[in-house]
Amino acid sequence: MDRVFFDELELPGAQYNLDIGSGSQAEQTGKILLGVERVLEKDPANIVLVQGDTNTVMAGALAAAKLHIPVGHVEAGLRSFDRSMPEEINRVVTDHISDFLFAPTNAAREYLLAEGIPDETIHMTGNTIVDAVFQNLEIAQRKADTLSGFGLNKGDYFLVTAHRAENVDDKFRLEGIFRALRMVRREYNLPVIFPIHPRTQKMLSTFGISYDGIQIIPPVGFFEFLQLEANARLVLTDSGGVQEETCILGVPCVTLRENTERPETLLVGSNILAGTDADRIKKAVQEMLQPRAKWSNPFGDGTAGKRIVEISTILKSDDGNKRCP
Repeated sequence: MDRVFFDELELPGAQYNLDIGSGSQAEQTGKILLGVERVLEKDPANIVLVQGDTNTVMAGALAAAKLHIPVGHVEAGLRSFDRSMPEEINRVVTDHISDFLFAPTNAAREYLLAEGIPDETIHMTGNTIVDAVFQNLEIAQRKADTLSGFGLNKGDYFLVTAHRAENVDDKFRLEGIFRALRMVRREYNLPVIFPIHPRTQKMLSTFGISYDGIQIIPPVGFFEFLQLEANARLVLTDSGGVQEETCILGVPCVTLRENTERPETLLVGSNILAGTDADRIKKAVQEMLQPRAKWSNPFGDGTAGKRIVEISTILKSDDGNKRCP
């Protein structure tokens, strides 16, 4: 699924592609660890930057740390406090083996300090997702007319994403989500648009779950998805990034989880946790559609990437042998 992003954003192709594919947590992490180690041994780096909370992030950080290469974690300090989530384990491990922790918010910084991470290694930068949204929304509006392509009007549809293993690999939870989507579709008589992840599509078929009335579409590119997000009446998701993006865009969000590593979205009122119970989801949608004051964006001003580079330059001048270029 990554190729469409490289193409649309006109990014240079990857120099290395580990081509790991799917597998168990251990299998995937082990293959990534081995692959990244081989790349770093062949092509040594001055610093390894990892962003987020995937298996790639943890394995990449671990490979670099064992080779004594400084590691910088972008989006450090996020916590859901739910160790049943593979992503939570990835976050914690990565933060504790990183040399530079680029925290997006003060809450993330406080979590890191509470875990005993030295203050001097933590740097508040804002979140690079704000950079991406600000930089690409205007381009998206010029390059694509996604709403017309799907026969949609601004504010007259719901947008859905679901891909997390704890939701889509559990028949009871996945059924609850789709029952809720059908209920929302009937109550508001508006299209429910679901750009479906291949994993989710596979599990719908495996479990025999009906999605009648839900407009299932193939995965879309970043520009198309950004347009769909920005113009939706409300977004339902289990994605952490989408929680942030909707907050930045001023679009109400219902999160299909019991916890979030983006508590700032709950504090400002852009988001609510609903889990996967159909009745709870329906109630959460009703609540988020009530008139409310416009919230402020807690994730920064859109210059996080620039700030990370500037901090890295200062660190190099302080300690050229250890720090990053």
